[in-house]
Amino acid sequence: MNFVFLMDPLHTVIAEKDTSLALMVGAHERGHKVFFLPDGGMTRQNGKTIFNGVFLTPQLDSKAPFIDQKAKTLIEDEVDVIFVRSDPPFDGEYLLNTWLLDLLPKRITVINDPAGIRSANEKIWATQFTRLVPPTCVSRNRGDILAFIQEQGEVVAKPTDGYGGRSVFHIRKADSNKNVILETLTGRWSNEIIVQKYVPESKSGDKRILLLDGEPLGTLLRVQKEDDHRHNFFAGGKPHKTDINKRDLQIIEELKPHLKKLGLYFVGIDILGDYLTEVNVTSPTCLREINALYGLKLHQQVIEFAEKLAKNKR
Repeated sequence: MNFVFLMDPLHTVIAEKDTSLALMVGAHERGHKVFFLPDGGMTRQNGKTIFNGVFLTPQLDSKAPFIDQKAKTLIEDEVDVIFVRSDPPFDGEYLLNTWLLDLLPKRITVINDPAGIRSANEKIWATQFTRLVPPTCVSRNRGDILAFIQEQGEVVAKPTDGYGGRSVFHIRKADSNKNVILETLTGRWSNEIIVQKYVPESKSGDKRILLLDGEPLGTLLRVQKEDDHRHNFFAGGKPHKTDINKRDLQIIEELKPHLKKLGLYFVGIDILGDYLTEVNVTSPTCLREINALYGLKLHQQVIEFAEKLAKNKR
């Protein structure tokens, strides 16, 4: 089969950590042809989509993760599976890509479904599950946000489209710099932000669980540095082994039918204590770290799943 990976430029890939690279290697190991597709690589012409990509051989080698690179044009009839792996934020270019992917023949497997990606903002979508998430306020209204902080006492505030721990603030209601933080995050009250009650258990770490077709694939605990409240690996967090507990399974079971309905096959959920905080659908990560911690090859399981989907659609 021909596997196409729509993702950020190859030179941005951190070979030791990148989940997309692992998935590409998994496809190659199972005998499939692997193609890199950049933003702007799709052309829609006369009712057909053309993919202007790069045929390559991926390998888990930090010095040369991609070899035998050759420019290659594919028409949609030659494509079997597409992985959407561009990093957030979900901006205009990301949106345009999903519109183009929507027009492909249904026999082509797209992971994750472009309509599903559009539907599930990674921070806002989860707030509908009020039994699962901490008390949450999504707003740009100064009065509503300040009242929420006053009520909760201690909160975490972040952008609606942030990623990698960027611009995540821990705020107490008595903090003297509270107003300037909120003004900065909202662009002086012109952009919505997410404000959630602070979960004390977060001091022990942030649990990432990867889901494949709504079922647990693997998990780890991201533990922050001593001088930082953020757990994300980009912010310096470190991976630790952990277990999926009863509460985690309850969260997964409630999310499962919604994820399956939206075609969100490969997803990363974040859990603090007993609370769901995010549902990551654009380009879930941590697969490499889970593989390393437990001696697994989860990327091969994801590729096997994609193969089955593609065969069923035929």
